[in-house]
Amino acid sequence: ATADIRVAISTASPLASSKQLSWHLLREPEDLDPEAAAVVARVLQDPEAAKVVDLGRRFCRIVRSRCHTPPSGGSDVTAFDEWRGDAQNCGVRIVENFAASLGQDGDAVRAALTLPWSSGQAEGQITRLKLLKRAMYGRANLDLLRRRFLLAA
Repeated sequence: ATADIRVAISTASPLASSKQLSWHLLREPEDLDPEAAAVVARVLQDPEAAKVVDLGRRFCRIVRSRCHTPPSGGSDVTAFDEWRGDAQNCGVRIVENFAASLGQDGDAVRAALTLPWSSGQAEGQITRLKLLKRAMYGRANLDLLRRRFLLAA
């Protein structure tokens, strides 16, 4: 009996990492390969997990629709408001907290869904500069930092 258990354990496919699993759960079902679809189907057997996955996929669709098409105004905002209402009443505390925090930033989220502008370029430059500064471990004076920033540009 012990040998059978060892054989079953050694032949079983390895479990997906948490990073891989979250990626599979947020992708659309038609985009999954058969192995990933089987893992997702198994996770979705749990009603609470199915609820969280549905909310996650809906949120991703809202954000992705904004990224791939020009802002459509009301429809994205309406979808976001519906999603936030569902998420705040889903019964899963971490999702409810996430929805509440987005609600506190509601004006910024609605602006991101409706306006054609993005601060992505500025945020990327700020992140790059912070990375250069951190690489110096606080040892650099202003002249050296200035040189590094200009050389990196």
